Amino acid sequence: MDAAIADTRAVAVIGPRQAGKSTLVRGVAGKRKNAVYVTLDNEETRRLAEADPEGFVRGRSGLLVIDEVQRIPKLLLAIKSLVDVDPRPGRFLLTGSAHLFAVKDVADSLAGRMEIVELWPFSQGEIGGRRERFVDLAFAGRVPVDRGSKLGKVDYLERACRGGFPEVMGRRVDRRRAWFRSYVRAVTAREIPGVADVERLAELPRLVRLCAARHGSPLNVAALARDAGLPERTTHRYLDALEAVFLIRRIPAWGGSLTAREARSAKLYVTDAGLAADLRGASAKALADPTMAHGADGALLEGFVVGELLRQAAWSKVQPRIHHFRDRNGLEVDVVLEADDGSVVGIEVKGSASVSASQATGLRFLRDSLGSRFRFGAILHTGPAASDLGDRICALPMETLWSA
Repeated sequence: MDAAIADTRAVAVIGPRQAGKSTLVRGVAGKRKNAVYVTLDNEETRRLAEADPEGFVRGRSGLLVIDEVQRIPKLLLAIKSLVDVDPRPGRFLLTGSAHLFAVKDVADSLAGRMEIVELWPFSQGEIGGRRERFVDLAFAGRVPVDRGSKLGKVDYLERACRGGFPEVMGRRVDRRRAWFRSYVRAVTAREIPGVADVERLAELPRLVRLCAARHGSPLNVAALARDAGLPERTTHRYLDALEAVFLIRRIPAWGGSLTAREARSAKLYVTDAGLAADLRGASAKALADPTMAHGADGALLEGFVVGELLRQAAWSKVQPRIHHFRDRNGLEVDVVLEADDGSVVGIEVKGSASVSASQATGLRFLRDSLGSRFRFGAILHTGPAASDLGDRICALPMETLWSA
């Protein structure tokens, strides 16, 4: 954050509501002389900014921190005008609970002038007070492969069902549902109108629930539209809006062109595993019961791992792009991380406590097809032991994600 402010005219911290953006930028402002913090969640401040956007941002000698800037899109246009005339770095620090390049009427206003920093709900390392290094270690081929874990499947499911929102951390399990339900209603009602023209706003919470039912599955928009009772074109537009406000995330298929039969559908995830579990009506106890879960435990744990990797990728040195791989013959790898230099790390997620070599078929295919570009592959599982599955491929306890 400090480095971005030091060399960039405007820095924007974007991410889901209640992820901790306000706390972060207030702390930044508190450490800087002449910094001013304002929030557009305040009605009076919002009225002033709306009445005179240029006057609101002009004449500041220090860092101006504007929280929830997407509420007044004209502020972004005013900031663009100011930083074009005076390109000094460190002038504006913004937050947004919607992706600013998706905000109506200002999509390109700060392109090339603003650095985007994504802030997600807490990772497992942040909850435990540890900085994770798994992504960087994987690309360096230095993930420790001889460490065990004391955690079991129920432990991982409990972590997944809790999720990472700070407000959920101290709540009893039976009190989380009210918060999650209120959260979805608030985000769809308050944030969506700023990024899309939605004629049927009341339908969005139901669409989010239908997305949660498909958590970790290839996205079939036609089937989703049919279940939602919406036109397919409208469903595409609503999905874009839900992604812009960080309720869902679509992970694109990896275009490695390794076979002629690669599937191109994105995979659909709710961005927080705890929210996904709640929308599915799932609990750790029920998911751990093999007579009740019916595979839902695997989908939730996969989404949990994807969420952890998304967080780590944002602050890693490599900052890889995140994809999945699947071909029409059923060969797949849950997560493919690709660096700018073309190097690749593959991750498979299994809900079982033990792993066999036959479950590494997808990873071996990537390794054999990519040669030296393939740096590391791991099957993350819920058991206690790590094992070597052959050249650059290992089975590791899921905890390795935040303990490596």
